[in-house]
Formats: sequence, structure tokens, C-alpha cells
Amino acid sequence: MDRVLSLLEQGWDSFLGVITGISIGDILDIIVLSFLLYKAIQLVRETHAGQLMKGVIYLLVAYIGVSFLEMTMMKMILEVVWEIGLIALIVLFQPELRMMLEKLGKSKLGMLGRTIAMEEEENQYRHTLDSLVKACTAMSETKTGALIVLEQTTILNDAVNSGSLVDATVSKELLCNVFYPKSPLHDGAAVIRNNRLYAASCILPLTQNTELSRELGTRHRAAIGMSEMSDAIVLVVSEETGTISLAYKGNLKRGFDSITLKTELEALWIGDRFEKKTESKIKVWKRWSK
Repeated sequence: MDRVLSLLEQGWDSFLGVITGISIGDILDIIVLSFLLYKAIQLVRETHAGQLMKGVIYLLVAYIGVSFLEMTMMKMILEVVWEIGLIALIVLFQPELRMMLEKLGKSKLGMLGRTIAMEEEENQYRHTLDSLVKACTAMSETKTGALIVLEQTTILNDAVNSGSLVDATVSKELLCNVFYPKSPLHDGAAVIRNNRLYAASCILPLTQNTELSRELGTRHRAAIGMSEMSDAIVLVVSEETGTISLAYKGNLKRGFDSITLKTELEALWIGDRFEKKTESKIKVWKRWSK
């Protein structure tokens, strides 16, 4: 038993010796090397570089084999190949290396990079918001029925899978065409995901609230039902009256115009997303949270 304890103690001391012998530079060296290997593997998996890597591996195996078998002529040939191999790899992998460097340049490392990326994303969302407001206003004037869902943190795959995939940039013209009465996609809801018109003609669940006004049609009940089951923001344009409504957190508010609709969407859709809530935006949130 004493001998076992002695061996355990010696092993522990050896382990501590290895640990204490590691410097900060060694740790950073391991982290950087691991990151580079990860990126290299990711590059190979995401592109056609995998086929080229197979050829490199075959050459490496061949070089090891001829060295072991002492095949002098073949070894000399492969040594020449390896001497020019680095240049050849740079030429062969030029598209992949360029893509990797472009991704690195576009990455959000550092505060400046994050700030620029955040500003670009916010500008894109504001452009989409303007398109939504203009489309709803135009459809309100022509009394074109519309149902638009702004997906947030809750993923609405059930609704998306029930419709048709679009995946296009949001614009006033596109939304008006989707909900044009003779369009094959007008019957149902359009879903905005990741700042794009992702799907159209989607089926939404109807609310089970029996206390709603009888004046509310299927579109309004579907908008309320979706807002009850998720954190989505749902816009409705009435086909009968042209009234613009907004459903959120199970509540429906009606009678929006272009100015009030833009203000409400800035608070509910953009304000919290980019953490720029003003005092007025906080008041809007509190009204919907009641």
C-alpha cells in the first residue's frame, strides 16, 4: 500500500512539474495553433480544397514510403516536388486563401469592427422598415389586404414551412406584388426573417380568444394568434377598410398611419435590437407590456 501511495505521489509531482513548466507563451502558442488548425479544417470542409488536400496527403505518404524503402531516384524527384510545393499550393489554393483573408477582414474582431458592422446592420433594418411602412401605406390606400410577420427570437418554422420560400430583399414593390389580389402568394402571411422576405403565403394559427370584436376578420385573428405564440410583430392591412393594425404580445392596435407606424416599429423592432432605447421608446414598450 505504501508503495502504491509512493507511486501516486511521484506521479502527482511529475504532473505538477509539467504544469509549472508551462509558460504563458506556451499557452498562447497552443491557442493560436489550435485556432489556425481549426480555420484550416473549416476552409477545407467548406470549399473544394478538400480534393487538393487529398493530393498533398498522397504525396506525403509516397515520400515517406520511398524514404523507408530507400528508393533513391523517386526520393530525389519527390524532394524536388516538395521544394516547389509551397509555391504550387499558394497558386492552387489562391481562391480559398483569398476568401479566408476576406472573411478575416470582414470579421467583427475589435470594438471598431463591431461598431461598423452594427451600424451597417442597423442601416439595413431601417431600410427594410421604411419599405414596410411605404408598402403598408400604399396597400392601405388601395384597400389591399396584407399580413406581414416580423420574426424575432422565436423561430417560426411551422409557419414558414406552410408557405412558399421567397428569400428576397424587402421592398415596397415586392410586398405590394405579393399581396396583389391576383397574385398566387397573396392568400396568407409573409414572413420577414433576418431582414429578408423569407416566405409568403404562410398559414398562421388563429387566436382562441372569444372576447374579440366580431368586426375582426381572419387576418386580424391570425395576427393576434401568432403574437400570442411568439414574440413576433405582425402587421395587418384590412381589405375592407384599409386600416393598418399591429399585433404584439397578444394585443392588437389599429388605426396607424405612416408616421405612427414607423415610430412604433422603430421602438418594437429596431430600438431593442440595437440597444438604443430612448425614453419615448421605453414608454412604447411599457404600453405593450400592460
